[in-house]
Amino acid sequence: MVKSARIVAAALFGLLAAPVFAEDTPTLKIYTYDGFAADWGPGPALKQGFEAICDGCAVEWIAADSSIGTLRRVQLEGDTTEADLIVGLDTAIAGEARATGLFADHGLELTDLTLPEPWTDAQFVPFDYAHFAFVYDTDSVITPPKSFEELIALPADFKIAIQDPRSATPGLGLVLWIRAAYGDRAPEIWAGLKPHILTVTRDWSESYNLFLNGEADMALSYTTSPAYHILAEQDDTIHAAMFDEGHLAQTEVAGILKSSENQDLARQFLAYLASVEGQKVIPTTNWMFPVIDLGDDLDPAFATLPQPAGTLTLTDAEIAANASAWIDEMLKAVQ
Repeated sequence: MVKSARIVAAALFGLLAAPVFAEDTPTLKIYTYDGFAADWGPGPALKQGFEAICDGCAVEWIAADSSIGTLRRVQLEGDTTEADLIVGLDTAIAGEARATGLFADHGLELTDLTLPEPWTDAQFVPFDYAHFAFVYDTDSVITPPKSFEELIALPADFKIAIQDPRSATPGLGLVLWIRAAYGDRAPEIWAGLKPHILTVTRDWSESYNLFLNGEADMALSYTTSPAYHILAEQDDTIHAAMFDEGHLAQTEVAGILKSSENQDLARQFLAYLASVEGQKVIPTTNWMFPVIDLGDDLDPAFATLPQPAGTLTLTDAEIAANASAWIDEMLKAVQ
């Protein structure tokens, strides 16, 4: 455990050491997406781990169909929201979330993060990351494309499944990835991709299942997706196609609502989420990279996953100012 992680852990356990009487038991209500709160997701283990050290608190997950859905819910509820925290926003929508003015500063020192880019966000704490990528099966795709342009050049019967950027963060991630890689050429890339798009699904699981069922040659997912197949299914045939132009990273984040009456406890939960104990839960339940170095606590399968030659980036300001137009641009090109 790194020195700063020890400090965070010591502070966390110290803050939670005082006894709490049953009638005063605080309950953290946390909005998240359904996969995070599912029995197979990280939510149950994080709930159990935190409740074991908070001496009387309780964690209640309240799930929406997507992380975008969680943000839309608190935007509608405003200061009347029952949520203390949101867990599962990502860097593509963090700027929009911050602009609502509903989130409090986290106040944590996050000095030992191992992210593709330095982290300076005062409102949101990162808890996992991966790069967007198309996944394929080596049994059926012998030579995967190495760029969007190579993908476009393939025969029209080579099909991909992608997600709607209005309802799924990977779908929005693809829009941003193409824009970051090609700038004003993005409409040209989308027009080239159109013949290859089998369908645009509402969520990730639907398009990924089309791929698994052999209906699509590739599906938009993450560079970490193959780890699930390696560890859960002992199947090493699912790979991520690495593109020469680079990949956009998705970092998932958590933030405290200003309206929460449990500010200190919410902050303690964020400290736990970013600690070694919290981070050990993430890789094999959410199938993403941890945001700190777990050393031997990270399964070796993750070390076999390829990393992009370069990480593409867009600023919060660029995304906030242009995302809506870029989504319209994409929809117009593929419909």
